[in-house]
Amino acid sequence: MPKYQKDAEQLLKDIGGKENINAVTHCATRMRFVLNDPDKADQEAIDEIPSVKGMFTNAGQFQVIIGNDVATFYNEFKEIAGVEGTSQEDIKSVAQKKQNPLQRAVGALAEIFAPIIPAIIVGGLILGFRNILEGVDFGGATIVDRSTFWAAINDFLWLPGEAIFQFLPVGITWSVTRKMGTTQILGIVLGITLVSPQLLDANEVASTAAADIPNWDFGFAQVDMIGYQGQVIPAMLAGFLLAYLEIFFRKYIPEAVSMIFVPLFALLPTIIAAHVVLGPFGWWLGDIISNVIFSGLTSSLSWLFSFAFGLLYSPLVITGLHHMSNAIDLQLIASEVTSHTTSLWPMIALSNIAQGSAVLAVIYLHRGDKKEEQVSIPAMISCYLGVIEPAMFGINLKFIYPFVAAMIGSGFAGLFNNFMDVRANSIGVGGLPGILVINSQIGGGYLAFAISMVLAIVISFALTIVFRKRGIFNKEDREEPAPAIAADVAASGDIDLSSTEEGTATVSSITQGTTEKLFAPVSGQLLEITAVDDPVFSQKMMGEGYAVKPKSDKIYAPVEGKISSVFETNHAIGILTPAGAEVLVHMGLDTVELKGEPFTVNVQENDKVTADTQLALMDRKVVENAGKQTDILTIFTNGDQIGSLSMKDQKEVSAQEEIGSVEVFS
Repeated sequence: MPKYQKDAEQLLKDIGGKENINAVTHCATRMRFVLNDPDKADQEAIDEIPSVKGMFTNAGQFQVIIGNDVATFYNEFKEIAGVEGTSQEDIKSVAQKKQNPLQRAVGALAEIFAPIIPAIIVGGLILGFRNILEGVDFGGATIVDRSTFWAAINDFLWLPGEAIFQFLPVGITWSVTRKMGTTQILGIVLGITLVSPQLLDANEVASTAAADIPNWDFGFAQVDMIGYQGQVIPAMLAGFLLAYLEIFFRKYIPEAVSMIFVPLFALLPTIIAAHVVLGPFGWWLGDIISNVIFSGLTSSLSWLFSFAFGLLYSPLVITGLHHMSNAIDLQLIASEVTSHTTSLWPMIALSNIAQGSAVLAVIYLHRGDKKEEQVSIPAMISCYLGVIEPAMFGINLKFIYPFVAAMIGSGFAGLFNNFMDVRANSIGVGGLPGILVINSQIGGGYLAFAISMVLAIVISFALTIVFRKRGIFNKEDREEPAPAIAADVAASGDIDLSSTEEGTATVSSITQGTTEKLFAPVSGQLLEITAVDDPVFSQKMMGEGYAVKPKSDKIYAPVEGKISSVFETNHAIGILTPAGAEVLVHMGLDTVELKGEPFTVNVQENDKVTADTQLALMDRKVVENAGKQTDILTIFTNGDQIGSLSMKDQKEVSAQEEIGSVEVFS
């Protein structure tokens, strides 16, 4: 019988049968389905299949995590189901067709903003620090008033702050061309023409008399020379026009002269349209959106609006609609009506704090569950620091009641926050660091936001405990877990314990563990696996492990062993160690879509490897230009045989350097 026949048959049944499969493919770790009716998939039943390590839905794809042996599982599944496989690009296209127009629009928005979010976060932190230096009164004077040094630091920090927020249109137009697969340098040039120093700064337009606004006089028409610093919608409209014009002209202009005429015919008309039509229209539309939202936040029903936003932001994260908030926040900050501030960002930060506090309550309720704590504690920390997904998907949605408790806590915190008219000068890191970007001159400032944070923490924590104790919203009601068996006891030899008392464990035939050395596969920054920006890895669905953010293209073996598999797109390599650990070396995130282009693999199946063996070369520039992350992951996929993982406490590592050890049980 094939290795996974029973599990594959069960998955086919639980997923809704062959007739419910529109398309199917796989990557290095998971099966990727596009289902005709996602509601027919019985997720609880799928979760019980032995080979399945987890599942989630993303961008219209229903993804089932199998692990290192996914290729074998996939081939057996195809035979049993009688379906043909689909390429990664085709399944992505099919998934997009299954989405409604709103989902596609939100997905496009997410793809545009995702690459520039790191810069926006850094900019938010910088402006938040400047806000403290120049905006907070300490005993009658600010820090910059008292210190020449800090005054100079404050002035210097405006350099990166201006680069990020004033020149934001450059990042947006570049990101649009990256998403559309067109020439990215043209997007950068287009963005520069929207914020050129030749133009009147967008922030000065409101205070400049109409007669004093410079213009281009073409004789038959005059066009205002206005810049679009910090504006989102004009930049997006111009970016998409540029991309579509380039795609259009590439179809009709001969390849021999396309390098000359395609950029000319795409870029020049776009620049003209941006300043004559798209820019003024985008500015007008942005003002309408800002006015409507600001009116809602300041009207007699502002309490209802703010409570609803705080309550529903977390569900928006599940649907992906929360990506729209980035564009709205930036539009609010660009508006004169709001005094260049936003009331939404503080409430988003409070939602993160509420979800993290609900996880904290779950940790308290389930204290002693060591396996769960491996996920819950890092998830709570990351949530408090602004990354909400691990807490939501790894813990709160699993039990439901903490998720609902956090929604309510976020709602009340948002209500109080808006009642005190707390606003942010920029968007930045959510969670607790969100206080850095709060405007200290408008409304309640830092103190009011600090009280809002306390409300989010206390209400979410308390309601989580109340809901658990009273069985409210409980998806999975559990007793307190039995105390974990200490690793040193497990490693001491065969044990036979038994008890009839509830809550104690029975263990038999525990085999002595073997410790194997771990090495850095590449030079760079060593990361906890929970810090990786992919829930499949960060939530340890695939197993324990670690990652390195590389500073080199040379990838070495992180363990001694034998090559067990090389994935067909070369982005992942399997290694079997002498003690039986199944190790997956995964190069980059979502790099399966690159079809092997950035990777040169130097090994093949059954080759013996050590820490000195160079497994592959990864062209980081190709990966980064494709909008992917370059993290090199080392994952132990046979979790039932993996004991404690010990890592040295260091940030920077060198390739082939010993960095820790792992215990493997046979």
